[in-house]
Amino acid sequence: MLPITCLCQYQVSFPGLGIHDLSVSRIAFDFNLFGRHVTIYWYGLLFAVALLLCMVLAVQQAKAHRLKGDDILDFFLLMIPFMVIGARLYYVAFEWDAYKENPARILDITEGGLAFYGGVIGGMIALFIIAHVKHIKVHHLLDYIAVYVPLGQGIGRWGNFFNQEAFGINTDLPWGMISEGTKSWLTRINPDPANPLPGLDPNLPVHPTFLYEFLANMIIFAILLAVRRKSDKYPYRTMLTYFLLYGLTRFFVEGIRTDALVFTMFGQEIRISQLVSLAMVVISVVFLVVLAIRDKQREKVLVSLQDAEDTGLLMLFGPEKPLQVDDVVIVEDSETLDGDNAKDDDNPINASDVTDTTSLDTSSVDATVFDDTSVIGDSASNEGDGYGQDVL
Repeated sequence: MLPITCLCQYQVSFPGLGIHDLSVSRIAFDFNLFGRHVTIYWYGLLFAVALLLCMVLAVQQAKAHRLKGDDILDFFLLMIPFMVIGARLYYVAFEWDAYKENPARILDITEGGLAFYGGVIGGMIALFIIAHVKHIKVHHLLDYIAVYVPLGQGIGRWGNFFNQEAFGINTDLPWGMISEGTKSWLTRINPDPANPLPGLDPNLPVHPTFLYEFLANMIIFAILLAVRRKSDKYPYRTMLTYFLLYGLTRFFVEGIRTDALVFTMFGQEIRISQLVSLAMVVISVVFLVVLAIRDKQREKVLVSLQDAEDTGLLMLFGPEKPLQVDDVVIVEDSETLDGDNAKDDDNPINASDVTDTTSLDTSSVDATVFDDTSVIGDSASNEGDGYGQDVL
């Protein structure tokens, strides 16, 4: 191991679990390459592993969801730079005071400063671009990709553990964590370290919030896999379910973290990620309710149409519209027509063959009536699309 000039080694303890002085290093490995010193950190390595795993799974499973593996690969290749740029700009925007004197530092991400929600925004932009270029329905791609987001997040959160960052306030729970990293940060943010603020005592264990997010994301990942199986029937449900579940998780976690991004409004400090999480929850609930109501209405219409078809009478135009001379009547029981108007079974006749077309009582005839402007919309019109058109 080459000499390290920064604090990259921690002794991490979980006193309530009987775990003491667990040696944790920020560095996975380092080496010399062509005379240049190269250091690989666990945070970056886990980030890369998470992206690679999600990409491989998404490409492999694409065909089963009527997507092309090459299109998914193109999406990931575009998403990665957009995600990093979005995460960095989001962080800098809310920490501008730290960068305004030296804007060149914005390009240096080796010191940290990537915000998750900024990465999501960047990834969404990449998704819309790919959907447009590849002619893929946006909701199809959103529902498909949403499943892999919590998987990548969960793996990436272990990078926070190795960095000993993104932890919470003091706790007396058995899994409370303490290290040089937690002590250093809590001492730094206390105005008077000798008299620490409530919940920010450097000498007490803290909530390992990285672990909370990891466990929650694995549960969300499993739930989304189940929800996505019905994404053809219920578009947008997978994405909205992710927003709802992760929004709830992040709202709770952000409330106990000690390094949250904040802004001041009406003299009050507001945690940005907590506000965004709340918005995600509210928006997802509203849309899920609206979609549920629409689905019930659609089911009622489909049941009514099925009942009409079962009785042999399916009118494809307004019931008040009189028959026209050029209308065609498909007659299944010609005996209901009198005299010369009777035709052979199952043969179409023109409405002009009927003495008085406007007085034809279709309720007594086992028939289906079409006019020259009728458009039949069935599942065949959507073939290859994978999604039926709204009936409402």
